Amino acid sequence: MGKKVLVLSGSPRKGGNSDLLCDEFAKGAEEAGNDVAKIRVSEKKIGYCSACYYCVKSGGVCAKNDDMAEILQQMIDSDIIVLSSPVYFYSIDAQLKALIDRTVARWTEVKDKEFYYIITCADEEKESQETTLACFRGYADCVEGAKEMGVIYGTGVYEAGEIKGRPEMRQAYEMGLSVK
Repeated sequence: MGKKVLVLSGSPRKGGNSDLLCDEFAKGAEEAGNDVAKIRVSEKKIGYCSACYYCVKSGGVCAKNDDMAEILQQMIDSDIIVLSSPVYFYSIDAQLKALIDRTVARWTEVKDKEFYYIITCADEEKESQETTLACFRGYADCVEGAKEMGVIYGTGVYEAGEIKGRPEMRQAYEMGLSVK
């Protein structure tokens, strides 16, 4: 059996450009024989971390009763994590940021992961995505044994679906297919 792949689609738009790239990555990874799960973060109930540190006193159980405990367990159990977000003011969107912040409850258990990053933006310049990429890398820097495996840059796409037919779709599929 292949690896456990968890795709975290931060796109608030179902069928948005970064969401479509996630689908292509997942398709390739499944065809390569991996066990793939995709989570559309905006469809989950994930509260913001309030820094109460209840999780420290409770063995990693968060004070908030929402979908995050299940997602965090999937992150811990996965071999590969794909983080995907459209660029929001040169950063990641709020939905994905809330998820990342909430990993604090058991962050030391999220270790030895291979990371792939998918970023889309309306700007034509790849440089417009560098701060978003830095956010992803900042999280991975906190994950013991993290390895960056690939980045997909979808530039010049704003309207949902604009990415269709572009080389980035094939790149996402092939990147997923390369997961062994």
